[in-house]
This record gives sequence, structure tokens and C-alpha cells, in this order.
Amino acid sequence: MFTGIIEELGQIERIEQTADAARLTIRGPLVIDGAGHGDSIAVQGVCLTVVERTAETFTADVMAQTLSMSTLSTACAGSSVNLERAALVGGRLGGHIVQGHIDGTSTVLAVTPGDAWRVLRFSLNAELAPLVVGKGSIAIDGVSLTVSNISAATDANQWFEVSLIPETLAATTLGERVAGDRVNIETDILARHVERMLALAAHNSQPETARQLAATPRSAS
Repeated sequence: MFTGIIEELGQIERIEQTADAARLTIRGPLVIDGAGHGDSIAVQGVCLTVVERTAETFTADVMAQTLSMSTLSTACAGSSVNLERAALVGGRLGGHIVQGHIDGTSTVLAVTPGDAWRVLRFSLNAELAPLVVGKGSIAIDGVSLTVSNISAATDANQWFEVSLIPETLAATTLGERVAGDRVNIETDILARHVERMLALAAHNSQPETARQLAATPRSAS
């Protein structure tokens, strides 16, 4: 479990590709400090498991499903990545509950600079649109952010915006993002649970409705 507060800007040192997976070696001396084999580290918002480590690097395996759903499929040696260690129980929750289980990717539609901030607009596919709400939380490349603006529910092309302060721009890879870039997104876990509960409730109510209609006396014609 993570909080979306990025601890370090790391760098991918090596990528070893196989038929259906990849092994990434990432430099991150801060996040690897105290980490051991089997520990979790979020890389661009994706929860990965440490399988090897040195004093300043760690290696993690990325399976095919994760590659297909995230920007790690197009990562290359030398790329900067957002890094965060798993949250300590009993510590302050600076962002929101982030699992590192991303929902997919989104595209930067526009970058609007301000005097002391920058507004980024992102695409939002129809499947994820119900899970994103104005003033709600969302993780973009592992960064915990607040949705500052969102498209109307009736808009054909859904989008959302976040407003980034200078600290976020300097301390994360979001400061490098330009229109056309892809990012990993993870919606709020609470929204996902609510969506599942509503879907099950709607499904389970259908047989009952059918039984009630069947039991309703029909007037003779």
C-alpha cells in the first residue's frame, strides 16, 4: 500500500526483455535503503517487487499483463521514474490510499502554464469515467493528486484536469509531461468498490423482479 507521495526520482538503468515479461533495474538509493528481497516499491505508480538489490539499485520483474496495461511497456534505459516505498503502518497518510494496481493509461491532452502552477488535462475512457469525480483523488504515475476539473457527464469525450504546484513539478516526472504523453492512472479504491457493489446489486435484483412479475395476477382479457 502506498500514499502517492513520491520519495525519489529514480532512473531506469537496464531493461531485459523476454517473450512475455521484462526485468527492470532501477537506480534509487533512497527507496532501496532498508528494502529487502520481496519488498514492494511503486515505479511510476506500478507496484513492483524487489528481487535483487545493490546499495543503490534494485531489480524487479514485470509480467505481461502489467506491461500491457502500463507505460512500462515503452520504458527505456535512462528514463526517469517516480519511486515510492510501501507506506509504514502508523505513519502519516500524506496523500490517499494508493495500491499500485493501475487501471490503465491516459493521454495528456493539454498543458496550461500559470504564474505558480501548471494545469494538465488528461483523457478519460468511458470505462473509468464513472470512477473519477471533481475534488476526488487520483494517482497519476504514482503521484497522489486532486481532480481540479472534470468534463460534464454528457460530453462525448471525457477528460479530467489536475493543477500542479512547483514542488510537484520539480519532484516528479509530471514536470516533464507534454501533450501526447501517456501516463499510468489509478482511480480511487473506494470508487471501484462502490462501482462493483452497484453492478452486483443491479444484477441480483433482476431475477427478483422477474419473479415478482411472474407472481403478479394478470387480469382476464
